[in-house]
Amino acid sequence: MPIDTEMIREALRSVVDPELQLNIVDLGLIYAIEQPADGEVAITMTLTTPGCPIGSTLVQAVERTLALIPGVQRVEVHLTFDPPWSPERITPAGRAHLGWAT
Repeated sequence: MPIDTEMIREALRSVVDPELQLNIVDLGLIYAIEQPADGEVAITMTLTTPGCPIGSTLVQAVERTLALIPGVQRVEVHLTFDPPWSPERITPAGRAHLGWAT
C-alpha cells in the first residue's frame, strides 16, 4: 500500500538547511518523490551547489527522517544537478521565511 506523498513531503519539511535555516522542500531541493514498490521511497533531490559541504548530511537526514514513517522499509536518495538548483526554485513560503519579496 503506497504511503501518502503529502505525508512524505511533510516529513521532509523537518530537514532544514543549516545555512539558510529553511527546510529542503521550501528551498526547492526536492525534485521527485516516487514509490517504486510497497514500502520503498525514492527521492530525487539536488543541493544548492555541487560542492555543498553539507550534502551528505542532508542526504542522511532525508534517509533517517523518511525511515521513521510507518510503512517505509527502504529509502533511496538520488542526487542530481540536472537541472541545477537556482533561487527561483524556492517556494513562496520559503521566500517569505527568508524575508524575500514574492
